[in-house]
Amino acid sequence: MKRTKIINLLSSEASDKKVLVQGWVRTKRGSKNVAFLAINDGSTINNIQAVVEINDSTESILSNIHAGTSVSAYGFLVDSQGSGQNVELQCEKIEILGLANPDFYPLQPKRHSLEFLREIAHLRFRTNLFGAITRIRHSMIFAVHNFFNDKGFYNIHTPIITGSDAEGAGEMFRVTTLDMHNPPKTEEGKIDYSKDFFGKETNLTVSGQLEAELAALAMSEVYTFGPTFRAENSNTARHLAEFWMIEPEMAFYDINDNMDLAEEMLKYLVNYALNNCMDDLLFLEERRINEQKQKPANERDELNLIEKLKFITENEFVRISYGEAINILENSKPNQKKQFQFPVKGWGTDLQSEHERYLVEKHFKKPVILTDYPKEIKAFYMKMNEDNKSVRAMDVLFPQIGEIIGGSQREENLDKLVSRMDEMNIPQEEMWWYVETRKFGTVPHSGFGLGFERLMLFVTGMGNIRDVIPFPRTPKNAEF
Repeated sequence: MKRTKIINLLSSEASDKKVLVQGWVRTKRGSKNVAFLAINDGSTINNIQAVVEINDSTESILSNIHAGTSVSAYGFLVDSQGSGQNVELQCEKIEILGLANPDFYPLQPKRHSLEFLREIAHLRFRTNLFGAITRIRHSMIFAVHNFFNDKGFYNIHTPIITGSDAEGAGEMFRVTTLDMHNPPKTEEGKIDYSKDFFGKETNLTVSGQLEAELAALAMSEVYTFGPTFRAENSNTARHLAEFWMIEPEMAFYDINDNMDLAEEMLKYLVNYALNNCMDDLLFLEERRINEQKQKPANERDELNLIEKLKFITENEFVRISYGEAINILENSKPNQKKQFQFPVKGWGTDLQSEHERYLVEKHFKKPVILTDYPKEIKAFYMKMNEDNKSVRAMDVLFPQIGEIIGGSQREENLDKLVSRMDEMNIPQEEMWWYVETRKFGTVPHSGFGLGFERLMLFVTGMGNIRDVIPFPRTPKNAEF
C-alpha cells in the first residue's frame, strides 16, 4: 500500500478506505487498553493521532515505541473523539521501522534551547520549530523563482569559484590545490599561483552580481540565486560565512525602476508566505509571543509576526535620500540624548542597523528605501550622481532587520567606471571583461541583492540567522 501524507489526511473526511501513515512518533500516551501516538511526517506542522488498541499483538511493539521512533501505521480514518483535529487514524496494524532509544535520543518531548539544537543540527529538522522554518524556506525559494519567471526574467548560474572580488572587501575564502606544506614559490619568495589548478589566485565568490550584469547586457532581465561566501570573522546573530543571495540585474532600468522592482518583489514574497504558510507562521507567532513575555516591556516588539508581515504588504515604501535620512537621524531624540550606540555625525556617517530601524519603526512607521549615498561608502560600480559626491545606490529597510536589500544603478559610462576603479584601487587588468561591456553597446542598467537568510529572519521572526539555514557556517563551525 502506498502511504498518504499526513497533510492530506488531516484535510480529508472519515472513510471506510484503509490508509497507510508513515512517520516519526512525537509523543506516546495512553491507558490500560489503548495507546495514542502523535505521528508527524514533515508534510505539516500538525501531527495525526493514531489510536492503537493494546492487545497481545501490539503490546510488545508499543513498549518499544518512544519519541523519535519511525513507524508504519495501517488503519481507517475516523472522526476524532478529541479536540484539535477532525480525524484520527484507527490503527489495525502498527510496525516499527526504526527504533529510537530514549536513553540516547536527544530530542525528548520538552523545550530545547536554540543553542542546544545547533549542536545537533542533524536532528533539529525533527522539531516543530525547524520543521516550520524548513517548509517556509522551501516556499520562499519557490516564490522567488515564480516571481521572476512570471516577469520574464532568465535564471543565470554564476560561478562559485572566481578570480574577482565584487565588493572589493578582500574577505574571501581561497580555493587552491597547492600543497600548503610546500607550495611553489616565485623568485620573490611568494606563493606561485601560476602553478595552481586555475593558473591564478582564486576564491569562493562573494556575489554573482558582476557575472549577472554580463548576462543582462544581452538578455535584458536576469537573476542569479546561489550561495555566496564571506570570510568575515564575525559571530553576530546577523552574519554567516556561507549564505544565499538573490541578485537580479536589468538592462534599461534606472534607479527608480530598480526600486519599483525591489518593492514589488518583497511584497510578493511576503504575500506568498501569508497565503501559503499560515499554519507554520501561526506556530512561529505563538512561540514569539511567549518569547516576548520573558523580555522587559520596553524591549518587546510592538507588532506580532503576522502584523509585521502585513506591515510590508499593506504599506507603500517611503523613498528618501541619504541626506534627508541623516537630517532626520541627527535631530532625533535617540541621537540628541546619545542613546544610539553609533552617533550620527552628519554626511558620510555609515548607517547602522539601529539607525535604519529607527527610520522604519519609529519615524515613518513604514518600510523605507534610502537613495543617493556618499560615494566613499559604496562600491566602485555604482553610478555617480551629477553632484559628483553621491551615487545612485538604494537600500531597502525593514522592521527588525534594518537593511534587507542593497542595490544601485550601475555605472555604464566607460570613463567614469575606469576613474572609480582607479580611485578604489580595483585592478583593471583583472576586470578587463567587466570593463569591456562598457565599450560594446553599453546601456543604463541596474540591479540589487537580497540576502535570502535576511528575508528568512524577517518572515519567520527568528532572532538568529544561524536558525534559518539548515547547516550554518560560522567561525570555527563547519560540523555538519
